[in-house]
Amino acid sequence: MLNRLTNSLDFHGQALSLRSERQRLIASNIANADTPGYVARDMNFSQALKEATGMQASAGLAATRPGHIATAGGARAEANLEYAVASQTNLDRNTVDMDRERANFADNSVRFEATLRFINSNVRTMIDAIKGQ
Repeated sequence: MLNRLTNSLDFHGQALSLRSERQRLIASNIANADTPGYVARDMNFSQALKEATGMQASAGLAATRPGHIATAGGARAEANLEYAVASQTNLDRNTVDMDRERANFADNSVRFEATLRFINSNVRTMIDAIKGQ
């Protein structure tokens, strides 16, 4: 039982950390919306979560240097960063689409909050079980 709880909390902790990293990327994109030549970045969240939680073997890929696949305990999945494709051509070659970034920001915020609430619920349930209520 304890092992299952620990695994669940670890999984959701990794998800929370990755959501935070994705929010940082999206915020960086928004901040650079007017920077000429800036290429928006995003992460493949599901792939990053699989790698961070060890749910998928690295498919024969080996880290060639520390932090190549992930850093900070698997939280920053640099290998899963992708470049955004421009939705329309710009003279300054900036690929930030503010509508897309706002939608991604809102979606990621809602998912971050849901993960946080799930963790809080699990902890409360365990505390209630320990207290015997």
